[in-house]
Amino acid sequence: MEIKILASTKTNNIMSRQEAIKFSGMSAGICYMPDTIESLLKQPEEKAIKRAENAIKNGHHSVFDHVSYNLCLVNIPKILAMILNNEGAYTTSEKSARYTKMIASKQEEELYYKWIDIYKKEIAKKYENIPEKQMEKLAMENARYLISIFTPATTMEYTVSFRQVNYIIQFFKNYIRKEEETAFSAKLKPYMYEFIELTKNITVDGLNADIKERELSLFAKRDYKEEFGECYSTNYKGTFAQLAQAQRHRTLRYNMKIKDVAFYTPEIIENNEKLKSMWQKDISSLKNKFPQGMIADINERGTVEDFILKCKERLCGLAQLEIMRQTKITLEKYIANTENSNSNVYNYLKKYESGIRCLFPNFKCTSPCIWGPNNALKRNV
Repeated sequence: MEIKILASTKTNNIMSRQEAIKFSGMSAGICYMPDTIESLLKQPEEKAIKRAENAIKNGHHSVFDHVSYNLCLVNIPKILAMILNNEGAYTTSEKSARYTKMIASKQEEELYYKWIDIYKKEIAKKYENIPEKQMEKLAMENARYLISIFTPATTMEYTVSFRQVNYIIQFFKNYIRKEEETAFSAKLKPYMYEFIELTKNITVDGLNADIKERELSLFAKRDYKEEFGECYSTNYKGTFAQLAQAQRHRTLRYNMKIKDVAFYTPEIIENNEKLKSMWQKDISSLKNKFPQGMIADINERGTVEDFILKCKERLCGLAQLEIMRQTKITLEKYIANTENSNSNVYNYLKKYESGIRCLFPNFKCTSPCIWGPNNALKRNV
C-alpha cells in the first residue's frame, strides 16, 4: 500500500475558489483515470476545470468533498452553530458555554451573574467537598440556560468540505425564501444572510443540494413515531443546551420543534420553591430572546450500537446533568421495549443497564470524577 498526500490545509494558506474547483476536478478524474495519479496531476488545468463543470451539471458532487475549508466563525449565535453542527460531515471546535463566562446583552448578563452567585451558594450547601473551581464551572453551567441562542457570543472553528459549505449556503437561501415569518425565524434569517454574504467567495453556482431536495436537518418537517429495535426513534423534551450537547454524536440524527413556551429548572433548586419561582420569573422574562433553557420537542434516531456509543459518553458524572438524565431514560425505555420483541437487541442492551459508564463491561475510565459510580446518577448538579 502507498499513501500520497495530495493536499492539506495549512495555516495562512487560503485555497481560492478556482484552486478548489481545479482540485475537485482532479479528484473526479481518479474514478476514470487510464493510468497513474502522476499523469493525472500533470494534465492541463483546463481539462480538470471542464471535468469539474460537468460534475456540477450532472449532480456528481461528491468529488467536491475532497477540498475542505477551515472556517473560524467569530461572534456567531448559538443557534447558527447548532444548525451547522446538525449537518453531517464536519469538524468543529466551539467555545464552551459550560466552562467559559458568556458575554451577552445587559439584561442577560445581569441575570446570568446573579444566578452564578446563587448557584454557587446552593451547590456549596449541598456539596461542600466540591473544589471551588469546579463549583464555579457548575454554577456557570446552570446559569448559561439564561443566555439567548441568538446572542452573538460563540466562536467556533468549523472545518467543512467545499461541497458541504455550498450546500449549507443553499439550505440557508431556501430557509430564507420558504420559512414563514415567526419570532424565531425573524431572528434567525439575518444571521443566515450574513453567513451567505461572508462566504460568497467560495460559492459556486449549481453546486447545491436542490437536485435532491434536501433542506436543513435540524428543523422537523413532520412528527416521528417512537420505535425500538436494531434502529430506534424516540421523542422527548429538552433544552437547546441539551440538544447542542447531543449533536456531538454525529452518527445519531436530531430534529426539533418549538411547540409550547416552557423553561427548564436546574435540579439544584428544584425543591426550593422560592428559588424555583424566582428562576422561572427571570428566565421567562427572556422568552422573546429564546434562552438556552427554553424547552423544545426533540426527536432522536439511530442504530442501537450508536446509541450505546452515546451512553459511553453521556452516562457519566462529568456529563451535563440534563443530557445524562435523558440518556438514562432512553436506555431504560430501549431495554423495556425490546424485552419481548427483540431478544438479540435486548441482551445487547442489558449489559449496560447499570446506567453509568464506569460500570460498563470492558470500559476503562480515563477521566475519573468526584462522584464515582455510586453517586454520578444521584447528583443534581
